[in-house]
Amino acid sequence: MLNSEVQSFFNRKNIQSYKNLVLNPILFKAGLARDLPLAALTGVKMEKLNEEYCELTVPYRFLNKNPFDTTYWAVLGMVAEMASGALLLMYTYKSQPSVSTFVVATEAKFIKRALGITRFKCDQGLEIAEKVYQTCQTFEGEEIKCKTLAYNENNEVVAEFYFTWGIKARKSKKK
Repeated sequence: MLNSEVQSFFNRKNIQSYKNLVLNPILFKAGLARDLPLAALTGVKMEKLNEEYCELTVPYRFLNKNPFDTTYWAVLGMVAEMASGALLLMYTYKSQPSVSTFVVATEAKFIKRALGITRFKCDQGLEIAEKVYQTCQTFEGEEIKCKTLAYNENNEVVAEFYFTWGIKARKSKKK
């Protein structure tokens, strides 16, 4: 749970507005088509998003497959990044000050073949909120290493992904 100082920093209307956008299947698909067209083609779906975690799914299908008849690792990585990225974007959406975000490192471990529908979950929303709060207070860069697990339809882990996000609040430009 976030302490009251951190909780009161975030604009609840902005967070809710962001959640309304990405949890609406039509708006989510339109946003993907505009900002991440390759993700729109893969069939990725936003399943759940709250202050603590994000879950997305992607199916195994012709466009997503590799020559080994599993879901292509790049598709898995793209959706895994979206799981932590959606949490980060939720806390920075229309924020004052604005916050820049950038993936500075990534690592992955593939454990099982990804077939059927693969589900991705990142549960570091509260840690992300703390880091966003810190950079907004100090205007110093922060990094957070986020773990996203990918599960098959039997709830077995098929892959682990780590994305290190660099974030920094921007000072407003004086006119």
